[in-house]
Amino acid sequence: MIIVGVRFRDVGKIYYYDPGDIELTQGVPVIVETMRGIEYGFVAFEAREIPDEELQELEVIRRVLRIATPADNLQEEGNRKREEEARIICLEKIKAHGLDMHLVDEELTFDLSKITFYYTADGRVDFRELVKDLAATFRMRIELRQIGVRDEAKMLNGIGICGRTLCCATFLDGFQPVSIKTAKDQGLSLNPAKISGICGKLMCCLKYEEETYTHLNQGMPGVGDLVRTPDGDGEVMFINVLRQTCRVAVRKNNQDAPTLTAYDVSTITILERRPRCEHECATCHACQR
Repeated sequence: MIIVGVRFRDVGKIYYYDPGDIELTQGVPVIVETMRGIEYGFVAFEAREIPDEELQELEVIRRVLRIATPADNLQEEGNRKREEEARIICLEKIKAHGLDMHLVDEELTFDLSKITFYYTADGRVDFRELVKDLAATFRMRIELRQIGVRDEAKMLNGIGICGRTLCCATFLDGFQPVSIKTAKDQGLSLNPAKISGICGKLMCCLKYEEETYTHLNQGMPGVGDLVRTPDGDGEVMFINVLRQTCRVAVRKNNQDAPTLTAYDVSTITILERRPRCEHECATCHACQR
């Protein structure tokens, strides 16, 4: 089957559609049907053929209705202005109802059948009266959707600690789970201020090199492990995953004080592995090592 990818925001999930007899190129605006109604989007990738077995893994494939006309483009511009006006009204309504919620973004369908307001809140919010008030004002279906802090950062964008715009707001299609173990495997500081993004969660970029570090860590000793070196037995004090080396405290020639010496991992043998913390926390001694 031939499909094309369609994206409704500059950065977001790509949805798959059947182009039919319409010739589409990347970046062309199109009108498609979604679960929310008729939407205006852009072709994310040109037509390509996928095997039938992969087709079963995709969501329901709908057909592209048409290439957007100049009139559609003007309507889309008008819809964006209506969203700004709707935001102001919604903020006033939230304040009038005294609700503890933070409005993040709003999204209006192309056919003006539904408007979705995205918000964050510390807990559950009873917005039933707010929905009634908004429905009476806009005369269309209203949806209030609570989102997490990562989605909020993606919508609002910002500057990360690297000095560049946020990955989630520029090119990431979705979020992947990141654990504290990822930071440990890369030898990073477990200080939350250094490995967390502006959303407060672990930085998405920790996932980029996870596969490489997982491969390099195979066969590497851990700090505290007992190993046999060409100069004798000793305890691993530091490791360098990228260089594949470790520094071992070894008593050479029956010295009273051990000498810290660097060895290539290929030249040592692990005698005993010291236990590691199973909780992968950032507070206990084993995790801090």
